[in-house]
Amino acid sequence: MDGHAAEKSTLMRSVAERYQALVDAGDIERDPAQVALVAKLDRINERVADERLASKHSALGWLFSRKAPKPEPIRGLYVWGKVGRGKTMLMDHFYELSPVRRKRRMHFHEFMADAQDRLHDARKAIIAGKLKGDDPIPPVAAEIAEEARLLCFDEFTVTNIADAMILGRLFTRLFEHGTVLVATSNVEPDLLYEGGINRSLFTPFISLLKTHVEVVQLDARTDFRLEKLEGAPVYLSPLGAGATTGLDQVFKRLTGLGHGRSTSLENKGRIIPVREAAQGVARFSFNELCAQPLGATDYLKIAHAFHTVILADIPVMGEAQRNEAKRFINLIDALYDARVKLVASAAAEPDGLYTAGWGTEKFEFQRTISRLTEMRSHEWLALPHGLADSKGDEDYSAIIQT
Repeated sequence: MDGHAAEKSTLMRSVAERYQALVDAGDIERDPAQVALVAKLDRINERVADERLASKHSALGWLFSRKAPKPEPIRGLYVWGKVGRGKTMLMDHFYELSPVRRKRRMHFHEFMADAQDRLHDARKAIIAGKLKGDDPIPPVAAEIAEEARLLCFDEFTVTNIADAMILGRLFTRLFEHGTVLVATSNVEPDLLYEGGINRSLFTPFISLLKTHVEVVQLDARTDFRLEKLEGAPVYLSPLGAGATTGLDQVFKRLTGLGHGRSTSLENKGRIIPVREAAQGVARFSFNELCAQPLGATDYLKIAHAFHTVILADIPVMGEAQRNEAKRFINLIDALYDARVKLVASAAAEPDGLYTAGWGTEKFEFQRTISRLTEMRSHEWLALPHGLADSKGDEDYSAIIQT
């Protein structure tokens, strides 16, 4: 969908209109489960728009709010289902079309890392006497709620006890502030943090979540993402016009778009430019990621933000490119650990990409060769995006405050 069609799409006000335009253009297939979810997403946007109109701060708020009863809180959505069913695509359109001015969309791991940092700072401020009270949760929740009326999370999952122990208290406060939550996940709420340490202390959060969101299983007929990648070359070599065209075709198959939008990621004050992104797919060149001073945490940020990375123009590297090779090793490790799908063009097959005969990178690159090979397999392409194992589980029960 390019040119006039793309411009027309930006003028549409509902997810249903946007979805139908994609169907009409042949970019996606109409699926009954997706259509049902689209209606629910549009209903949330309608409720938010009505609430804004009734606000005393709006131009007509005084007219609508004088005798109107207080509206019921807006229930969000928790959308779960197998990988590739269209969750990210529909979230893209919902978020873009939402009339909420104060809104944030991020990977759930990113949100929790930010929340933990805020809580750490709040605890220090309490100890220093700069913040009243003895509980950091209320001021942090108020701060987050002030920044975002609508919170949209990709890949909601709980993998460590530090997050598990604060979720209930944090979201109790956020919901009290009227925060609306819309999230996607690969697992149903009742299976969150399954098998985790002290899980019984976490289960009240599941009940809280189900009170404030409608739980919807997106049971689409097929794995659309896998279907679009099956049969398509995901590692193109050698470099040249054919490889470039191949990457373009994969991006179009995955997103329905000829080009994505330029965007950026923020990592602890550093900005990571993203040349093109759409529907959870990002495009980079090797030079953009491996010839720049990026570190492992930058690559983790990318791996959490996108389920598929298209990487162009991987060169053959020798001793003079040891820095680039080290960054490439770190990049592949991050993508592999987060089960990100990689589509790449390269000057050689994996075992021919690093030619230096000595040094640490020579031995580390053997792991990269193995991972690049595995990431081309059907089994890898069928894996859900996200960290495979729970990490960082420690006994944080002492941080719970009743």
